[in-house]
Amino acid sequence: MEQVSTLRATFWYALRIQLRLLWQNLLGFLAELRGRPLALLGGIVVLAYVLAAIFAPHITTHDPSRGNLRHRLLPPAWEASGNPAYLLGTDEQGRDLLTRIIYGARISLAVGLLSVGISVAIGTALGALTGYYRGRFDEIVSRFAELLLAFPFLIFAIGVMAFLGPGFTNLIMALTFKGWVEFFRLVRGEMMAEKTKEYVEAAKVVGQSHRVIIVSEILPNIIHSVFVLGTLRTGFMIITEASLSFLGLGIQPPTPAWGSMVAAGRDYLLTSWWVSTMPGIALLILVLAINLFGEGLRDILDPRLKIE
Repeated sequence: MEQVSTLRATFWYALRIQLRLLWQNLLGFLAELRGRPLALLGGIVVLAYVLAAIFAPHITTHDPSRGNLRHRLLPPAWEASGNPAYLLGTDEQGRDLLTRIIYGARISLAVGLLSVGISVAIGTALGALTGYYRGRFDEIVSRFAELLLAFPFLIFAIGVMAFLGPGFTNLIMALTFKGWVEFFRLVRGEMMAEKTKEYVEAAKVVGQSHRVIIVSEILPNIIHSVFVLGTLRTGFMIITEASLSFLGLGIQPPTPAWGSMVAAGRDYLLTSWWVSTMPGIALLILVLAINLFGEGLRDILDPRLKIE
């Protein structure tokens, strides 16, 4: 019993130390972020989009999929014939545009985060293994990655979606089928550079296994690059999802997706400009905010920039 109590006390002590270090690192990160106004603004905007997507049912009372034809193509509330109940106006079916934009943020953020998350997992695992061990497996994976890079991303995604058919799951598969390549190339190059450094040689001398060296020694030193790239690629994935939905190959109506909303408003662009413009502006602001935040993360997390 005494030994169990000692182990339990040691565990909780170590946990408190780790939480304290995590909190100190978070405070340090926020302090550096405050010194970069554009990155801070981008992070605030992204956080606002995330909160709006999560709490969408509490922000608006309108149904995103059902409209009222008596209220079709109402202009924004600030125009003379606008209705205060529809702040950004309505679409061709009388659905509230603000509601559909907020619910569309759920689709865009979910596609961006899921596709990037899966791509990071696949690319990091393959890049770490091939960069550390090299050999025949490295040649096969590298040649396959180079083959995928020969195709423009959007054209490749269009081809995959045309083969698989539209839908959320197929969209994630189409984006990740090629999305892992950037992370693979990054991690592979970083792994090849790090494996020759002194701390790795020291880990080998003390008898650590290759698996421990990869996971505990090298990956913590290169994960910041993966995190920054993942942030920047999230914006790219959101743009690609919107492009596919615009072409009718992504998320299908009546599910609100910004790309399909922009496409639906093309026929009314001259008379009802808000139908396409409002979701387009929402997409522009989110992607710009993600890129600003990602650039700030690169400046904060990359130690090589601090040395320079």
